[in-house]
Amino acid sequence: MNHAIAFLLIGFAILFHEFGHYLAARIAKVPIQTFSVGFGPAIWKRQIGETEYRISLIPMGGYVLPAIEDEAQFFRLPVYKRIVMTIGGPLASALLPVICLSIMNTYNAGFSLFGTLIHPFQKSWAIGYQMMASLPQLFSAPGQIMGIVGIVVQGGNYVSGSFIKSLQFLAMMSMNLCIINLLPIPALDGGKLLLYLGEKIHPRFAKFHIPFSIAGWVVIIGLTVYTVIIDVMNLTA
Repeated sequence: MNHAIAFLLIGFAILFHEFGHYLAARIAKVPIQTFSVGFGPAIWKRQIGETEYRISLIPMGGYVLPAIEDEAQFFRLPVYKRIVMTIGGPLASALLPVICLSIMNTYNAGFSLFGTLIHPFQKSWAIGYQMMASLPQLFSAPGQIMGIVGIVVQGGNYVSGSFIKSLQFLAMMSMNLCIINLLPIPALDGGKLLLYLGEKIHPRFAKFHIPFSIAGWVVIIGLTVYTVIIDVMNLTA
């Protein structure tokens, strides 16, 4: 049960990230075809205006699908609109820990200006800074990288049915999602932002998006498979 809670909390962190992309797209007036809670076949959907809102079968995160026909149409969108839409996800992931910590402080000590409104920002900044400082360990000790299986197992053990620990776990996962997504890998938000900024320097940078994104996805898929193997080996050792 605790492992299922950890899995759903990770899914919620991903969904909140995608909701950030959705809100940013709305602000930038980028048309949205689909906003889905979860993946896979839709078990409920409703069309509101130009957007189809759906709840899908697999409750792990969600996705935002712009109302475009192909890559060429997407790249005809002004660069600033694509930048706004892209940065919305990491900003949402950075905001969720603030919300979690605010709820925790209010739950533990009641409402206060510092505990509810100020301290959560300070603490979230400290968590993000520590995570960024630990990034070099991904390359210096690759054998210690943990994948989704290990995160769910350790997260379930940590949560242990506690409301406060669940909020702490959600805050950590969301900040981790923010930091990882800002890495300059083309398939991630950070890589997309670099390429979009490159377009501002010279339009020819647009032609690098597809090959760089494919290479980025190859790296991410390979790393995912690697971490799952490491997780399984550690669990069965």
